Amino acid sequence: MTTIGFIGSGHIGSSVARAALSKGYRVVMSNSRGPDTLTDLIADLGEGATAATSMEAASAGDFVVVSVPLKAALGVPVGPLAGKVVIDTDNYYFERDGHIQELDDHELTVSGFLQRHLVGAKVAKGFNHIKWSEILSDALPSGTPGRRALATASDFPDAVNLVTRFFDEIGFDAVNIGPLAESWRIERDEPGYGGTFDAAALRAKLDEAVRL
Repeated sequence: MTTIGFIGSGHIGSSVARAALSKGYRVVMSNSRGPDTLTDLIADLGEGATAATSMEAASAGDFVVVSVPLKAALGVPVGPLAGKVVIDTDNYYFERDGHIQELDDHELTVSGFLQRHLVGAKVAKGFNHIKWSEILSDALPSGTPGRRALATASDFPDAVNLVTRFFDEIGFDAVNIGPLAESWRIERDEPGYGGTFDAAALRAKLDEAVRL
């Protein structure tokens, strides 16, 4: 049975965990405050969910979901994630995170920022342009006409393949943007960000994106 480690257990992390549990995954949840603060969440998630430290969740996961404010991303443990696929749900909100010059200057994308920190990991973009409540409510079986699509991007083809399979399992089509350098196309304020699109419409929105 595949285990997913979660670094960050807020709305997005816990919603992805619920979706994964419904498909037979195990999940190991963590946050910045320690496993004792996750008692209620673990009880709510039910069988297959456990709480741990961030280091333990990173070690336990066959792959890992990072869902923390970007200002906390440099605290994500590096060593245990080497060689693993890491799904990055983060967005850059300077109002919350403070200004990060390399992002302001478009020298890096948000996921590229995390990839640089996680030396040896295989970062892939995912879940950054969907509301947490829609991760469960918008899921549809594979092949359903008009099925919602989610974008991913990675410098590693095996990471894209894993995310594509996972999206499909939990109810979404996948659109591959390409390498992390192109993942700005689904970042905040771009045409595809936050909307509900099937795969063809999402690709069109990605093509409309302009790097200012």
